[in-house]
Amino acid sequence: MRRYSGLYLALSGWTVVSALANCAVSPTHPNLSACALEPLTFSCENTTAIKNTCCTPTPGGLVLQTQFWSTFTGREDAGQKLPKGSWTIHGLWPDNCDGSFEQYCDPSRQYDPAPSPQAFPNGTEIPAYRGPGIDTFIEKFKRYDLLDYMNKYWIAQSMDNAIFWAHEYSKHATCTSTFDIQCYGDSYEDKMEVVDFFHTATRVFQQYPTFDILAANGIMPSNKTGYPLHSIQNALRTQTGATPYLGCLNRTILTEVWYFSHVLGTVSSFSVRMS
Repeated sequence: MRRYSGLYLALSGWTVVSALANCAVSPTHPNLSACALEPLTFSCENTTAIKNTCCTPTPGGLVLQTQFWSTFTGREDAGQKLPKGSWTIHGLWPDNCDGSFEQYCDPSRQYDPAPSPQAFPNGTEIPAYRGPGIDTFIEKFKRYDLLDYMNKYWIAQSMDNAIFWAHEYSKHATCTSTFDIQCYGDSYEDKMEVVDFFHTATRVFQQYPTFDILAANGIMPSNKTGYPLHSIQNALRTQTGATPYLGCLNRTILTEVWYFSHVLGTVSSFSVRMS
């Protein structure tokens, strides 16, 4: 795991703590009946080959919950504002157990209008999506509660939120085996796995309330006060059991945090062990 070694880190922006909202239980969970007879093991810790990749994320078993700290969106005039007293969701990523990662794993579920990168490793172009916005998939399942939550806590920079969500789903969720279409069985409805991914990502985000953890340790956003790196690391490690990756602007301004976990069962269940 990468580390930044600057002596002091500062967080610029708000100092108001607010509680995170709750999402309702998802009606789009995968069919887990086939997993009942499978041995339970944490991802990346199995000693034998995984037979059913719907039961354990394979190969992307090192799951990252990633968050942003920002002070503007560039779309405030359009009503796209940052929440007060909270970090925001970046994504839910399935890294391989060795730290490498796959991306855009299923072209049939590519909903990103501006793929990045624009081509696969073999040079084949990743076609830009030109269909309905990914937010309409959520509306189809009447998950307006989920949309409201995402529009509050999953905020894009200088683009519409739904475009950012489409990027995160297409690049990362399609490489998470437990969100594959076949995992939903005979009850599958078109785009069900998309809603399940977003529901899961918001639930996981709520398990890591970075702002509240730091605030409880006297670490508040400030343009004037800096904090030693070890103080931030210790605060997060004490609450989560492991030290997350901290990303910094110019090695001094804390802007990202990545929580690494091994998952017991499906990513949707998110019974985890921090790594």
